Amino acid sequence: MPESTWTVAEPQKLTFDDPVTTLQVRIVNGTVNVVGTDEGSARLEITEVHGPELIVGHEDGVLTVGYDDLPWKGWLKFLDRKGWQRRAVVSLAVPSGTRVEVGVVGASAMVSGIDGPTTVKGVTGDSALVSLSGPVRAESVSGDVEAQSVTGELRFNSVSGNLTVVDAGASVRADSVSGDMIVDLDPADRATDVALNSVSGEIAIRLPHPADAEVEANTTSGAVSNAFEDLRVSGQWGAKRITGRLGAGRGKLKATTISGAIALLRRPARDGFEDAPPTDAPPTEAPRTDAPTDTPPTDAPPSGEGPTGKVL
Repeated sequence: MPESTWTVAEPQKLTFDDPVTTLQVRIVNGTVNVVGTDEGSARLEITEVHGPELIVGHEDGVLTVGYDDLPWKGWLKFLDRKGWQRRAVVSLAVPSGTRVEVGVVGASAMVSGIDGPTTVKGVTGDSALVSLSGPVRAESVSGDVEAQSVTGELRFNSVSGNLTVVDAGASVRADSVSGDMIVDLDPADRATDVALNSVSGEIAIRLPHPADAEVEANTTSGAVSNAFEDLRVSGQWGAKRITGRLGAGRGKLKATTISGAIALLRRPARDGFEDAPPTDAPPTEAPRTDAPTDTPPTDAPPSGEGPTGKVL
């Protein structure tokens, strides 16, 4: 398919009837919204353009939206403030199986409903990832990343950006220098594969109940919190560890931070997995058939109140 190119200097809408298998967007300031659809065509709406013109290209299934002076490779080095004097607001609807690559400098990004691989890179802008089932890679310098219902593999790297994940899939790997990490796991009966590392950021992980993983969490000087009786907390001063096995230990969970705190939290029990009563609980006594039926003595406890002593 021959290349088609558009130069956009003002708000405009474009529709692409030819197949789109890969999307590449690079924006400085403003907003990028990408949503996956069941339609075969792709749609682009540009509602704001300030500064240099946006270049839109479509060739061999690859749809690109960006600037001539902002290449995809090496674009994180685009830190010259003179080049930041621009802004664009871009919204795209693409087939859900599209490979999506988004790069933002000072802009916010939102990607949702994509089944194909997704890559989001940001310098200072925040990113939101929603309902992604393919593999996801997010890189940030100082922008935060929020993800919800990301069921594919999630990889995250940042310098100071924070990571918040709700209803994550089975595989999450994240590295940060000072960013905090909050990960809420919902692996849907798959073996957990979680590895989180930070130098000074705090780490909080919420596990499903019942959980099924080998656990190792370490902090050199931070505090620890553990909601699982089957896990052991060791170290009173300085370095502390949370270790042990939950369930059969099919999955792996490892979290490490130098000076940040670590918390292992527990999700509410799923339907059908409510906590069973302890096996050593005393059996419930059947009512006595020879009990008197007349009015109880006046010194008996009022109706609805039981004795306060222990039954021997």
